[in-house]
Amino acid sequence: MGIDIIVFIASILFGIFLYWRESNGNGVYRFLNKVVNSKELQMSPDNPKGFVYKQAFIPRLIFIVTSVLVIGLIIQFLTPIEVFTNYFVLSGFASFATGTLIGTYLANFVIKTTEVVEEKSDSIGDLVDDAVEKGKDFIDDLKTKEPKVVEEAKKEIETEPEVDKQSARDRLKDKGLM
Repeated sequence: MGIDIIVFIASILFGIFLYWRESNGNGVYRFLNKVVNSKELQMSPDNPKGFVYKQAFIPRLIFIVTSVLVIGLIIQFLTPIEVFTNYFVLSGFASFATGTLIGTYLANFVIKTTEVVEEKSDSIGDLVDDAVEKGKDFIDDLKTKEPKVVEEAKKEIETEPEVDKQSARDRLKDKGLM
């Protein structure tokens, strides 16, 4: 079980690297797109889509699982390791595929938040200043309103009509409940 965790964490890092690498350039995907598709169906030159970068879940999953299976076949036939008959190695490959998929989504999250922070970095200072000013105004309102509220409450208590001063026991006796 320990090796599976190590493989899983390493595959998350690999997924992050794979996504980051494709976000910088998608030459392999563009070449494959040019070979497979006709001129009308080829992607535009400014399209940044890659195998995992800016892909939906299903194509991303298919690419990762297919890549892991091809690597497994290569290892099966070129080395003495039996990938598809050994449970532990098969479990490692499943952990690798899952971790890579999770790593691509983690990298997607990091890249998008970085873009948002860079885009909003100028207005974040203004937002913080506005929040501080609103907080100061709110505290000033609380300071000025508190004595008024206390005085109004005291006046209401003083002006309330006198209620029957009988105790609860006496009231129950009067009703015949005790």
